[in-house]
Amino acid sequence: MASNTVKRYVWLLNTLMQRKSLTFKEICDLWDRSSLTDGKPLALRTFHQHREAIAELFGVEIVCDQNTYKYSIASPEELKNDAARQWLFNSFAIANTIEAGRNMKERILFEEIAGGAEYAQVVIDAMQQNRVLLVDYKPFKGEKFELYLQPYAMRVYNQRWYVVGRFKESGTIRNIALDRIQRMEITDEEFSLPEDFDARDYYSHTVGIFVNDSLKPQRVVLRTFGVSTEYMRSLPLHPSQREIATNGEEYSDFEYLLNLTPELTGKILSKGDWVEVLEPKELREEVKKYAHSIADLYKKRGFWR
Repeated sequence: MASNTVKRYVWLLNTLMQRKSLTFKEICDLWDRSSLTDGKPLALRTFHQHREAIAELFGVEIVCDQNTYKYSIASPEELKNDAARQWLFNSFAIANTIEAGRNMKERILFEEIAGGAEYAQVVIDAMQQNRVLLVDYKPFKGEKFELYLQPYAMRVYNQRWYVVGRFKESGTIRNIALDRIQRMEITDEEFSLPEDFDARDYYSHTVGIFVNDSLKPQRVVLRTFGVSTEYMRSLPLHPSQREIATNGEEYSDFEYLLNLTPELTGKILSKGDWVEVLEPKELREEVKKYAHSIADLYKKRGFWR
């Protein structure tokens, strides 16, 4: 768990995110009622030390309005839009919440994360040093093999850690899942990160983790029905999502610019009959094919007559 000092930083940042702006006295009153207080009031000097530490740790500045003497976060949207910082903050905040209410542990449930997180620090160290990784990799299908990888970036998707980089043997850029790694070492061989590589651009037209460079992004239009529209609005399928039409509470149409990949097809199928593919025809036929295949499977098993 995080140290008591870090817990204080997270508590202060979380409090200001919820309350928007507070005077020092209001902050002190909330601190006195928090689970982190040790019976001592929050000193002004300590408060300012916490402000400086939060700026260094999370890159978030807490400012004071000289007219109202209220403290607030300078750019709350910047924190919300920065996925890495938001993930770091949320991790600390959740850890604080669980530890504060130890009797709640059995009532706060999390999704299981596949293994491999122990290699994350090794990958980060290799990226910082621009050094090649030696990896023993065992895919779900096939034999274990050894590879040399120039690590470019990391990503979390569907409860798995992935590292994307250039394979020395083939010269291609690929992803590997950390939970399939059996051994990883940092070598003495250095590499240079290509100036034109941008992790966000690399994944910009794909749903999922795997990228096929031979594919060109296409206009995709999905129609959602009923309350499912609100789910799509609140958690977009992809950053390119744009709502282009709506018919009250009956349905809405969403437009995307995406590569047509098996992961996209699977994501659409997972939403059942509350999403319909309108464009392109190729994707509509692919989803239709799998829908028929699923129906045939259940018919063969005698579950559907």
